[in-house]
This record gives sequence, structure tokens and C-alpha cells, in this order.
Amino acid sequence: MKKRGFLLGKFLPPHAGHLFMCRTAQALCDELTVLVCTLDREPINGNLRYGWMKKLLPEARVIHFTKDVPQEPADHPDFWEIWKGICKTAHPEPIDTVFGSEPYVMRLAQELDAKPVVIDPERLAFPVSGTAIRDNPYAHWAMVPGAVRPYYQKRVVVIGAESTGKSTLAPQLARHFNTLYVPEYGRIYDAFRTGEWSAASFAEIEAGHGAMREALATEAGPLLIEDTDELATRVWETALNGTSPDRPRPPRLADLYLLLGTDLPWRDDGTRYMAETAFREKFQKALEIELSEAGVRWQEIRGSGDQRLEAAIAAVIEAFPFARSAQ
Repeated sequence: MKKRGFLLGKFLPPHAGHLFMCRTAQALCDELTVLVCTLDREPINGNLRYGWMKKLLPEARVIHFTKDVPQEPADHPDFWEIWKGICKTAHPEPIDTVFGSEPYVMRLAQELDAKPVVIDPERLAFPVSGTAIRDNPYAHWAMVPGAVRPYYQKRVVVIGAESTGKSTLAPQLARHFNTLYVPEYGRIYDAFRTGEWSAASFAEIEAGHGAMREALATEAGPLLIEDTDELATRVWETALNGTSPDRPRPPRLADLYLLLGTDLPWRDDGTRYMAETAFREKFQKALEIELSEAGVRWQEIRGSGDQRLEAAIAAVIEAFPFARSAQ
């Protein structure tokens, strides 16, 4: 006979302490149900939190509850009867154990004729709270689960014409700020391309870059550095294919773009297109126009060697002061 466990929470947002509680509960029962309780007025979208918990606990039964009901016993004389009904509706089968880290677990378990198990109420294993993370996620980054990190992460994209040092600067910034960077997928795609350039080619590049970003974001720090992105790919499509993209811009663009100046000499590495200075400068101008039309924050970075790196670091810290502590 299955031993069924139950727990509920707001997960506002989910953090390492929540996962510790949930995984401990999973180890103590055969089937765990997690009720994610959200309200429209709360600071983080409820569907997001529900989605995060489903990703973080793939072996649990995760249920989303969205009705506006009393949140504290003082809010309504029938508080416990109301929540008893909510829990039984979400979990009609008999519940053997109610898990949690708060004192309410004792009374809720009594209402559900279940055994209460309180897990680390003093938060000794993971001294963090949802409030602390909401107030300053970057100070508690180790406690932010991978699935949640992109919500708080700031993206810094390095773009520019050929031979402006993107592939050098992006990993340098990642090392400096103790994070990861997304390599330029378009460069990889071009190296293994077998056909002519087409609109489909650039759509595939955008999809490939986005997939790499999604995979890396869950492991990265508060900053995620990118070598080029979908915005720059749009300019490449116009330059190489002669037609403007018919795809809309991505709904979420980077938080900061560093446009590397063409004050470095062009060098041919066997895969480049901008031997003509006029083509290179036209491309650079097109990037400026794309950035301006997209309404994103961007800054031009000039100079050579350490000057370029120092200017880029300063631009990142100016945009995101929390990055100073990541150095």
C-alpha cells in the first residue's frame, strides 16, 4: 500500500530550503503531492511558480491552487475547515503524512487525519527565505535553484562587426564575473553549413543560440554573458541574405548590449565576410540602428586589449551594481 505525503506552500520563489524540504518528504513517502498556492496580487506570477515546481520536482504530483481564500486563521472563523476542504479536493485519496517547515503543519495534519512531520523549522540546513531572495536574489544566488535563475539573471550580450573582439571579450567577462557565457551559435552553424544562406538558416541560428542560452542559464551566476544573440542575427540575415527578417524580435531581449567598436583592424580567419571596410562599417551602423529601434540599453566599447576589457567591466558594473561583488 502506497504511503502518501502532502505539503503546500507559496514558493515565492522556490529556493534551496524548499527543495530540501520536498526531497526529504519524497524520501519518507512513496507518493508526494505538492500544492502550489498562488494569488494574483503576489509579486511573482503564480503560473511561473507552478511551472518551476513541476520542473524541480518531476517525480512529485504538483498541483496549482489559485483561488483567493483566507491566508491566516485570523482571517476567517472557518479557516481550518476551508483549508481542509482545499487539501481534500486537491488530494482526494487518504493522506498519510503532512510535511512542512512551519508550525501550521501540526494543525493541518490533525484536520486531515494524517501524521505531521516538521522539517528543519529553524532553517539550519539552508538559512534563507523567499523574502530574502526577493529582496536581494544576487546575495543568495547559491540558494536560487537552476529553474528559477533566469527570472533574476541579467543578460549581457557582446556584439559588433567582425574582428571587434567578441569571441575574446565574452569569455573574459564571464571569467571576471565568475559566470558562464554563451558562445556564438551562428559561427558554429556557419562552420558546418552545407547549403546556401536562407531565412530558414537564420531562424535555425536563433533557435540554436536560444537553446544554448537556456541550457547554460540554469548553471550560470547572476550575470549571463553572450557572444552575439538573436538581435545581431537579424542584422546578419539582412547583410548576407539581402532581406529583412520576417520574424518578430524575441519577446525578451538582453538587459545590456556591449557594441564593440571597429577601431580594431579586420583579420581574416578563413570564415569571415567583411574584407571590405565599407561593408564592415555598414554592418556596424546597422547594429546601432537595430539596438536603437529595439529600445534596449547599450553602450559602445572601444580601445584595444585591456582597455576594451576594462571599459566593458565598467559598463557592466554601472548597469548592475550587484556585479561588483561577483568580481
